Amino acid sequence: MIKRMWNWLGKYRKMLIISVLLVILEIVFDLTIPVLMSDIIDNGIQGGAGVGYVIECGLKMVGLALVALAFGCTSGILSSRASAGLSMEMRTAMFDKIQDYSFANIDKFSTPSLLTRLTRDVMEVRMAFIQGVRIFSRGPIMLILTMTLAISMSPSLAMVFLVAIPALAFTFYMVFTHAHPIFMVMMTKFDKVNANLQENLIGIRVVKTFVRGDYESEKFNDAVIDVRDTQAKAERYLSFNRLGMEITIYTCLLAVTWFGGRQIIGGTLTTGQFTRFISYVNQIMMQLLMLNMATVQLIASGTSAKRIFEVVDEEIDINEDMADPANLVKDGSISFENVDFSYIGDKENLTLENINLEIKSGETVGIIGSTGVGKSALVQLIPRLYDVQGGSVKVGGIDVRNYTTHHLREIVGMVLQKNVLFAGTIMENLKWGNENATDEEVYAACKAASAHDFISAFPEGYETFLGQGGVNLSGGQKQRVCIARALIKRPKIMILDDSTSAVDTATDANIRKALKEELAGMTTIIIAQRVTSVMEADKILVMEQGCIRYAGNHQELMETCDIYRELYESQQKGAE
Repeated sequence: MIKRMWNWLGKYRKMLIISVLLVILEIVFDLTIPVLMSDIIDNGIQGGAGVGYVIECGLKMVGLALVALAFGCTSGILSSRASAGLSMEMRTAMFDKIQDYSFANIDKFSTPSLLTRLTRDVMEVRMAFIQGVRIFSRGPIMLILTMTLAISMSPSLAMVFLVAIPALAFTFYMVFTHAHPIFMVMMTKFDKVNANLQENLIGIRVVKTFVRGDYESEKFNDAVIDVRDTQAKAERYLSFNRLGMEITIYTCLLAVTWFGGRQIIGGTLTTGQFTRFISYVNQIMMQLLMLNMATVQLIASGTSAKRIFEVVDEEIDINEDMADPANLVKDGSISFENVDFSYIGDKENLTLENINLEIKSGETVGIIGSTGVGKSALVQLIPRLYDVQGGSVKVGGIDVRNYTTHHLREIVGMVLQKNVLFAGTIMENLKWGNENATDEEVYAACKAASAHDFISAFPEGYETFLGQGGVNLSGGQKQRVCIARALIKRPKIMILDDSTSAVDTATDANIRKALKEELAGMTTIIIAQRVTSVMEADKILVMEQGCIRYAGNHQELMETCDIYRELYESQQKGAE
């Protein structure tokens, strides 16, 4: 873990090294102060050197303390900056890796868990880093120097530490072996709390509509209580650790006071030397206590670091080992050859089975079928959002695995079932399709998607600011903006996955009419629940249980496919 953190520090290593050097200088000045204190007692008070000598030593002590304080503060500032840099590098590394994830990788972790790792886990590691730099650089050096000085002053009194150190080691062992597994469980439960919170906030309108606020509150409270109880269990072990440390420290002080007092009476130790020795004992015990507490913090942060490494080390489900950067998509033709696919990668539980399909460049294909038959899964294989378990998908005559994902996805425009917009202006969202698009191109795409009129009706028009997820737009408006965004991209392949489900039939008809002109020459795949949305397609696929059961144009399917005919007639009757 330390090696990987060191690599992430990069340009902040210099700050860290300087911080450690300043800590060493701070230690030197701190250890000089007890020597002056001893001189004040032995020479200034008992030796009769006078008030002037006491004042002189006192001023030296104040000066040393101020210099040590300056070194300590500067070290703290530098380590804090280095830790901030480390947390930035960790978050950047995770975020960049997530950008390369396939849908399957994201499904594995879940969004709430990734958010917890990017926020709380990084903060845990940063706090441990801030404490660890100071304590683990100061503690061992301070221990070695103070132990050396204490032994040189009174070897017999220093024997007390031979009893204290094993006791502290046993306490630490108990905490490490019992607390670490609990911290692992606790972080997993934090993921659950975040999942409940995110789900509730995203679906707050549904919660209020169904008056389920009390139920959601109870569910969230149960999750929070679960975290509290787990955290309390971990704290019990930490309390045992603190109790053991304090008992050991006070026992050492009592032992040193008892045996040191006898040496003073016996004349083998002066009062000043005893005071100096007590100061060293306090330093030793304090450093042991701080090291122990920092180690406990390190255990907790180790759990967080492990979760961070899991994100960064995750093997990308879609690798580009076969990709040739020289391969460019020459046209929009698509071919499925004996394709099998499962979301969970289980060949015994396939979402799509033995799919064979040929789509010519520039052809329009409609797909209909009941929910869960694999319509969305089929089209998501084209831009390689998922990989097949068997067979191959070809675009432009080349297997999609032989393209870089960048080149492949550049020529595919998708409007997914779930319409996602980002915080920013409508114009900024539209230019996601093509950041270099002119205003005229944007307006033309919006007119084709029947979005121009309602956008222009806003007081600020295309510069209207959208909240997160486009919350200030209706479902139908979001769909039309997403369609326009895809059109601005001018792709070779356009995929519309139930993209007009939230608009009325009249608007749907207007959009289809405009798209027929805009999409001319593009290979177009339309997934729809309405037969009217696909009836003019060159080819219509009827899917059932992960397979293509029927294929043909509208007239052919009306004559040969009972499912299609019944669906069309029921929808027509409903429309009437």
